Amino acid sequence: MTLSNYSPTSEETFYPLQILTSILVLCIIIYLYALWRQTRKSLQKTTQEKETIQGEENRMLAFLHTLGLAIEQDHSEGKLHYEIVDGLTTVINASGGAMYLLDERKRYLIPSYLSKNCPQLIGLPVEIIEKAKLNPSAIKSSIRLSKIPADEGMLGSILSNGNAQHIPDVKNHEAFRDAFVHFDEEISALVAPMTYAGRDIGLLVITRDRSSSPFSESEFKLFQSASEQSAFALGNAKIHHEANQKRKFESELRVAREVQSILLPDEDPQIKGYSITGTNSPASIISGDYFDYIPLGPAENGETAIVIADVAGKGVAAGLLMAMCRSALRSELLRETDPIKALSRVNKQIFADIREDMFITLAIYIINNKNGSIKLVCAGHDKAPLIRKNGDLEWIKAPGLAIGLDDGEVFTRVTKPLDIHLETGDCLLLYTDGVTEAMNPNQDEYGKERMAQSFKIAAPKGADHIVKELHKDLKSFVNGYHQLDDITIIAIEKK
Repeated sequence: MTLSNYSPTSEETFYPLQILTSILVLCIIIYLYALWRQTRKSLQKTTQEKETIQGEENRMLAFLHTLGLAIEQDHSEGKLHYEIVDGLTTVINASGGAMYLLDERKRYLIPSYLSKNCPQLIGLPVEIIEKAKLNPSAIKSSIRLSKIPADEGMLGSILSNGNAQHIPDVKNHEAFRDAFVHFDEEISALVAPMTYAGRDIGLLVITRDRSSSPFSESEFKLFQSASEQSAFALGNAKIHHEANQKRKFESELRVAREVQSILLPDEDPQIKGYSITGTNSPASIISGDYFDYIPLGPAENGETAIVIADVAGKGVAAGLLMAMCRSALRSELLRETDPIKALSRVNKQIFADIREDMFITLAIYIINNKNGSIKLVCAGHDKAPLIRKNGDLEWIKAPGLAIGLDDGEVFTRVTKPLDIHLETGDCLLLYTDGVTEAMNPNQDEYGKERMAQSFKIAAPKGADHIVKELHKDLKSFVNGYHQLDDITIIAIEKK
């Protein structure tokens, strides 16, 4: 049988097809196996990524929880700073971290906390590095005491830029190209400016050795978010701290006011032939005005000193100076019969301790308890209006220099006594400039003319009525406008 006449049998045809089919099935199986392995690897990768993300989320939640507890339980800045830096280092799985805060004038970045393994982060002068060869602690000491200009160096440039940055190789940052500073550590860093209410407050930094895995994009985003939360926490903690400090300060001021009120007379003096009424209304919690009634000798044959004083300035400093003046004046008047000499000694004591921009105006009206005569010694205090029984108005002022302006020579030379004679029905008004300088919403001053007019109308009804009517007229005039200065009023009526 020739080849051209050959025709394969059915069995001979079946076997090649079977082989081809087997090969095809085997290829499919191999393909499916490879696809399965690839899918399995992808699933494993997805699971790992999911676990990584879940781990980051858990660490972030733990960090925020710790941050919340730190704010709630302790407003101390030191604790909050290390809670933020150490917590953030754990969240990102970094090797170290630091927080730098701006000083009050926003001129320098100052390290507020450096973690145990935090690298130097700033360039150091050559002399410091040389010194560290003999004393390794020199570098740490230099870093902790450093003040970095807010617009210089790597940290300053990032703060000025205003955006968080990933620095893959810190030592090659352009800030360390200066020949006078050195940085040799092999680290990468994530740095973020911290802002609160639109204001820069400082920087957060975390670092990792370059020999370890580099910071990933997800870690950088996580760091940005955590830095924003940290800035918010710092800002809130600062507000809480300031509020607590303010409440504490106000509480202390109220106690000081209570003590100061004890220094003021609790009742008006009982002097034969006179009716005297005095009041003090501080502009703030602490007053720089004061008045006093000082008995000098026996009630019947002695004298009584009526004192009114006004310290230039307001607040705590004025209040302290007021207390010092009151104590010194009482001491000197009780041991010195001559009021000029007593006041000169008070001036000498005050001058030695007073600030250059402060002084005290003061007037002493010494009433003789037996014959009713009055002697005035004035240290630069405002002239006083005197309403005679017939309605005539006079202004009374004795020559004298304010306390604290001179060490004694000029003060003693210019300060002279003045005798005042009052008849029955005459009224004398003592006041501080908080009365005449009181303002209404239109910025108009109450003034001496209006005060004298109100005094003149009220005088016929006596001392107590004078004080009440003056306060009433003042209240009507200022019409709710904020009281800018302390107000002290004393009315003296001759019966």
